[in-house]
Amino acid sequence: MTGFWRFGLVAVLLAAACTSDVAEVEKPPPAVPAPAPAAEPSPPPAKAEGPEEEPPKPEFLAWLAALREEARAKGIGQPTIEAALSDVKPIPRVLELDRAQPEFKLTYRQYMDRVAPGSRVEKGRLKYKEHKALLDAVAKKYGVPARFVVALWGIETDFGRVTGGFRVVPALATLAYDGRRSAFFKGELLDALRILDGGHVTPKTMIGSWAGAMGQVQFMPSSFLRYAEDWDGDGKRDLWGSTADALASAANYLSKSGWRAEENWGREVRLPAEGFAEAKTDLETKLPMSAWAKRGITLQNGKPVAGKDLNASLVLPEGPGGAAFLVNDNYRIIMKWNRSHFFALAAGSLADRIGAK
Repeated sequence: MTGFWRFGLVAVLLAAACTSDVAEVEKPPPAVPAPAPAAEPSPPPAKAEGPEEEPPKPEFLAWLAALREEARAKGIGQPTIEAALSDVKPIPRVLELDRAQPEFKLTYRQYMDRVAPGSRVEKGRLKYKEHKALLDAVAKKYGVPARFVVALWGIETDFGRVTGGFRVVPALATLAYDGRRSAFFKGELLDALRILDGGHVTPKTMIGSWAGAMGQVQFMPSSFLRYAEDWDGDGKRDLWGSTADALASAANYLSKSGWRAEENWGREVRLPAEGFAEAKTDLETKLPMSAWAKRGITLQNGKPVAGKDLNASLVLPEGPGGAAFLVNDNYRIIMKWNRSHFFALAAGSLADRIGAK
């Protein structure tokens, strides 16, 4: 992965669900519920408020009939197929959003002000305090500091407040039939049917984004099957109504992706006035911190970069002259969640500020 990524807020919000590492579709064994402390009431599942669906054309109905046969051949139960697909119609708004082009771009600082403002830091600290017993238990089991889980929760859905307004099955069916990325979205649609077949949610309450990202931490169906957890032990992996399940699932995602508990994610640094025209500034280039220090990189306050001599990469999210960061492998894990430098930097910064004493 090379170069810098510049994202307008519109593009990032629309694309977030599709930029996660969601291609792995093998269903893991049912998770063993962890003992969970008593949790505060979770927010109610979001309700779809009605993006209009259009009457299906014969071609769509023929495609849907073939999908039914494929689902049946893959072992999905007939009752699930009927319940999920009997009233599926294309949603024109989904295609509008899929084809939408951003009308403007934000700078890194503008993006940070939108996605990780001071108000979200304060709300994150309150949520951390509110769910402290749960978060401490989750952090202990998965080896992921709670502040990162809270930060991702805040960025994805404003701590469970905004989880999407589209029925996931019709939205994914619309995208799978459309043809632009049909193989990807058909795979996600079949995984959504597997989730329904497992009894974790119903077709009416399986609500998410236009691209199929679901619940309080916005997992695509394939990520749900691989990483979702039943923390509260009720027999369902409920990312919509159970904050405990949602936060444990986010931590499990980071943990299984290779999170290193003893490391942070990175830090903002200051570059020397000259001498970086030849330096590679991408995630492919890893150098020890001491090597970066020899090139004249310092902390923001002018002090030398210090700490463990970890391998780090230099990231310039807006190119030369803008903000600069030295990042490590945990940063790469955040980018596995969402392949945007702006997103990963916002998540890391928000986590640091939420966890600051």
